[in-house]
Amino acid sequence: MSEYLNNLSWRQDALKEIITQIDRGKSVEEVKDEFAALLAEVEPAEIAILEQALIAEGIPPERIKQLCDVHVAIFKEALDKHATQAHVAKIEVVSSAESFIAQMKQENATADQILTELEAAIQTGQWHEARQLLHALRAHEAHYVRKENVLFPYLEKHGFSGPSTVMWAIHDDIRAEWKQLDMLLNDHPDTRQVWETFQKLTQAMRQMFYKEENILFPTALQMLSPQEWAAMTKGEDVTYSEGFAPSGVKEPTLSLQEASEAAANLIPLRIGALTAEQISLLLTHLPVDVTYVDEHDVVRFYSATHERIFARDPAIIGRKVQHCHPPASVHRVQQILDDFRSGRRNVAEFWIQMGQSPEKDSRFIHIRYFAIRDTQGAYRGTLEVTQDVTAIRRLEGEKRLLDDGG
Repeated sequence: MSEYLNNLSWRQDALKEIITQIDRGKSVEEVKDEFAALLAEVEPAEIAILEQALIAEGIPPERIKQLCDVHVAIFKEALDKHATQAHVAKIEVVSSAESFIAQMKQENATADQILTELEAAIQTGQWHEARQLLHALRAHEAHYVRKENVLFPYLEKHGFSGPSTVMWAIHDDIRAEWKQLDMLLNDHPDTRQVWETFQKLTQAMRQMFYKEENILFPTALQMLSPQEWAAMTKGEDVTYSEGFAPSGVKEPTLSLQEASEAAANLIPLRIGALTAEQISLLLTHLPVDVTYVDEHDVVRFYSATHERIFARDPAIIGRKVQHCHPPASVHRVQQILDDFRSGRRNVAEFWIQMGQSPEKDSRFIHIRYFAIRDTQGAYRGTLEVTQDVTAIRRLEGEKRLLDDGG
């Protein structure tokens, strides 16, 4: 039996058979007994590879997501064993990885404590406290965004996109539960409804804590290099792109010689010419967010404006745009790209409400996609333009004079 256990291909087939039997109605205990020897040898990365293989075979990520919690329960004993062995030792020698993962684990611990306190508040009907705790819990959004925009892109560069797709779908489920619980707590709370929604939320979040710390992080440690971990850590600290000065910092005045040297570095455009720095400054001061995706569906640029509406991280550069959206919306993104590429349409637009909560006023966001074509009409990519038009929608009458704050 041991020679088969050491055969990765055989073990992958066996792991897939476990999932298949669960799907056909076998209980977790029945499967655990049948595959006890195999489960004792399972490594965290193999579970992630299993998800990747199933998606590659055509099983929809949504289906994998439904099985995900079940197979984590089956493999929990093996995962617990590995969590205390080689992977713990490895994290101690990779400082950037240690820093990144330690922060992620601390965020999980904080969220777990808030869940405990929120449970107590709901059970005792302390609704004001429950609303405050839910608001604090939703700060965990930054944790999910960091996974989606920083860690997942590096795993995808190693051809590892399946697990990130499944996890992102679960993130969206958790976000939906946050919104649902928020509505229930703010509209004459019904204890039964609040409790049922909270139970779904706490189960999903705590299972995600476990998956991250016993599958995702150990897998990332195996796959990513120290240089990649360092780049991820550095990328999180980037606030301004090169050449962009924060508000209140004055740019130095150029001498005649410096101006002459700058002119020599001008990049000719269809109309006019600019230096690379001027182009960067222009794009980062636009009153809209722009993102450019080339004709191969690869993200090549986004503007580092003062206050971005949707989070972006340098790690998305070079990433397929389909991997930059939640699984539930990828089909819409693909439809836009297909329509642009075929010439069926040149523009697509959407508008949404954001920030509807007692702590933050609602914002009206206008999102437009434009097909970019060269002078021969060939498709050369897509430009996404996002704008907060809340204030614009409130404008009335006319304004012809400059006020004191202009």
